[in-house]
Amino acid sequence: MKPIITIVFLLAGWLMEAQTKISGTVTDDKGQPVAGANIYIDGTYDGGTTAEDGTFSFETVETGAQALVITSLTLEDLRQDIVVESYQPVTFKMHKSVNTLDAVVISAGTFNAGDNSKVNVLNPLDIVTTAGAAGDIIGALNTLPGTQTVGESGRLFVRGGESDETQTFVDGIRVAQPYNASANNLPTRGRFSPFLFKGMTFSTGGYSAEFGEALSSVLLLNTIEEPAQAQTDISLMTVGLGLGHTQKWEKSSLSFNAAYMDLKPYQLAVPQNVDWNKPYRSLSGETVYRYKFVNGMLKIYGAFDHATFDLNQKDINSPVPVRVDMANDNLYVNTSYKGMFGTQWTIQTGVAYGYSHNDIGLDNNKVTNGEHSSHMKLKLTKKFRNHIKLTFGGDYFITDFNEDYKQPDAFTFNSGYNNSIAAAYAETEIIFTEKFALKAGARATHASVLGKGAIEPRTALAYKVSDKSQFSLAYGDFHQTPKADYLKYFRDFNYERTSHYIFNYMYNGNGKTFRAELYDKEYSNLVKYNTATVQYDTQFNNNGTGYARGIDLFWRDNKSIKNLEYWVSYSYIDSKRDYRNYERSVTPGYIAKHNFSVVSKYFVTSLRSQIGATYSFNSGRPYDNPNETAFMNGKTGSYNNLSLSWAYLIDAQKILYFSVSNVTGADNIFGYTYANSPGTDGQFARQAVTQPASRFFFVGFFWTISDDKKSNQLNNL
Repeated sequence: MKPIITIVFLLAGWLMEAQTKISGTVTDDKGQPVAGANIYIDGTYDGGTTAEDGTFSFETVETGAQALVITSLTLEDLRQDIVVESYQPVTFKMHKSVNTLDAVVISAGTFNAGDNSKVNVLNPLDIVTTAGAAGDIIGALNTLPGTQTVGESGRLFVRGGESDETQTFVDGIRVAQPYNASANNLPTRGRFSPFLFKGMTFSTGGYSAEFGEALSSVLLLNTIEEPAQAQTDISLMTVGLGLGHTQKWEKSSLSFNAAYMDLKPYQLAVPQNVDWNKPYRSLSGETVYRYKFVNGMLKIYGAFDHATFDLNQKDINSPVPVRVDMANDNLYVNTSYKGMFGTQWTIQTGVAYGYSHNDIGLDNNKVTNGEHSSHMKLKLTKKFRNHIKLTFGGDYFITDFNEDYKQPDAFTFNSGYNNSIAAAYAETEIIFTEKFALKAGARATHASVLGKGAIEPRTALAYKVSDKSQFSLAYGDFHQTPKADYLKYFRDFNYERTSHYIFNYMYNGNGKTFRAELYDKEYSNLVKYNTATVQYDTQFNNNGTGYARGIDLFWRDNKSIKNLEYWVSYSYIDSKRDYRNYERSVTPGYIAKHNFSVVSKYFVTSLRSQIGATYSFNSGRPYDNPNETAFMNGKTGSYNNLSLSWAYLIDAQKILYFSVSNVTGADNIFGYTYANSPGTDGQFARQAVTQPASRFFFVGFFWTISDDKKSNQLNNL
């Protein structure tokens, strides 16, 4: 027994002798002591914390070459290689982190909405509580500067660009068909409900090299990463029914929502300016499955929509209305993964597949088309301390479009195209100080249908002039393959191209945000053609040019008046294009020079109500009047729309919601279509393009069932 005790004491003495003391002092870059910093040997439990005077001391049994790590909340992590046996006390100097919340951010051309954004202009609640938006993400975005209210379309038109110049992404993966089916001169809606999204980034120009195939804008939608709890949402509306449910487990969750829309009951009660045979009906659903790994998150998103309608549409060139009936099926699925690996490496990858099918009847003529689209993405990000972030990756897009046209006399015509786009990009963001940052990169792309490639340089910088304000600059080249309406008839195109120049000032603080942005877009290689409408024998070229210049102003305040938040936006745009079948360079018919919106939301505590109001004004838009000599010399009257909404909390989980668009019944005219030939009086007859109805009324009851008995759908109204 005695030898064993002796051995134990000898081993204990050897271990105590083997321990080495590690001590020193930690200061900031001004020489001031840093208290509360954590110091440890990497990969061990050996470490300590600095005292008020910045000193530290601990012991370790480790030997040889080791890495000493020092961390502090507002300072950059410090990593120092040491040899334990020869270590001597030293003073470590830490530098202020430039990745803090008050650091400069590059904001030129970008609006953020989401809990994880440093500078929010909107939050997720704003996207769906805007009066007049009717829960449509695109409707809410049309109250921001840089957008155009194109009431006969309902799509997103940004800074002089057409709607197809904006690309939509879900969790970084492209959506080829982001809008519901619609007929000519009838507004559509975005396909996505707000229930499953935590926020968005809306770029009006100068966006990152990560994204391409968009001349004007990108809209990035991000699904919720981890729901707070299991809950069920029930919606009863004047236009249909909705059901949503979220189930949560330890490492995973599943959310879905389904909606049935039928406008027939509503249109029987509210007179329409449209002659419907069968009003719009749709059955749609979305779902997100999430699985949380130790270092990452896997998401699987799916959306399906089936819609039908049948109407008689007036045509100035036809003695009787043209019957238009449509059945549309749309499917979109994507899988994405984002995670960390190694030392400050991030990977984001995913794949998406979309399918859209249309059966269209135009009187006795039939059009059937289908589009298969897919997107594969890989993105890698490496951080070097907190100053430098390198991002690089690639995309591969595949599109297969096919269309058949049939007439009763047995005439048929088939058109379509296949296109593969391969792209690679690299971008570096350097934060020199907390006041100055630079982002620079480039994107290379090649489209098989064109047989051509392009290089797109992008750069942006920001300088912070005070605690709450900063300036930003951005430049970028952007290319896009011509749209399907052209490619299905002709292949020998070049890329359409635009260059963006942006100067931005932003103030953000004390519950107030102000943005002012000057921009200049120069277009080249736009598509021109020689017929009244695009058809199989149309001759095309890429000789079109254009520009868009203007200023966007935005002001938001949610502090000055208790329970009131509002924003005001104004845009001025000077834009001309010589493209399509235009005779010369003129302002396109979808552009109004002046655009103004005011959005307000007021919560009345005593009435348990949120009251919203939105007013939008656009100056007149140009149109071509063949009764006049000058091309595109006509101009519509101004657009005015006052919309109101009221959300009443019956109890914590039940809401009654009412809204009305265009309260004053303003007779907004978006343009005119003219007869192909003059009448007996020598004049071309015309027909106004107007709203489907003078007003739109919406009433809904929304009920949430959850464990906490407090959650409701106010965030989604």
